[in-house]
Amino acid sequence: RVEDHAPLVSTVTDAPHAAPGQFKQAVAEVWREPGSRRFAVFIFVSMLAYSAQDLILEPFAGAVFGMSPGESTKLASVQHSGVLVGMILVALASRAGLGASLRPWIIGGCIGSGLALIGLGVASFVGPSWPLRSWVCALGFANGVYAVAAIGSMMARADQGTERREGVRLGLWGAAQALAFGLGSFIGTAASDLAQALLGSSIVAYATVFTVE
Repeated sequence: RVEDHAPLVSTVTDAPHAAPGQFKQAVAEVWREPGSRRFAVFIFVSMLAYSAQDLILEPFAGAVFGMSPGESTKLASVQHSGVLVGMILVALASRAGLGASLRPWIIGGCIGSGLALIGLGVASFVGPSWPLRSWVCALGFANGVYAVAAIGSMMARADQGTERREGVRLGLWGAAQALAFGLGSFIGTAASDLAQALLGSSIVAYATVFTVE
């Protein structure tokens, strides 16, 4: 009842109860808004690809680049460093007046992430001579730009639609993000295993999964 503008009550027992079906009705109202619905679908699809590489990047580095478990684990720090730099860049640009609209940052982050994933697909065939760490850092950077711009856009768009549905709107987008993040990790791993079983080559399998992402 964050959106309820009724006066505050002094005890929990005096708090009004939500009418049956009120939550379902509120979600339905928000889903009928074209902008909110499209944004929820966009968040779901983009976060699905965002997280699908999480659990296969280290096995990929070991199988294709011959990295030890210790070396491949360090790739996560390289990627997350890139994410942090990307987030800081968007924040500084917005503070400097270069981020009046977050839409270009979201689009740029998605395009950059897509190019980085295609590069990882190419790296599967090139092998150890490919600058893997630099490419993983670039992927993290693009992901960071996308992530902070998408979150900022959620905040900015929360009040665009039916009045007193800001919380439901943010909840819908947050649920889309959370479901996609969980499913992406699972689907990415399952797709990698399935591709290796069908194609008989870990190189082709990883290249296929990264390119599809």
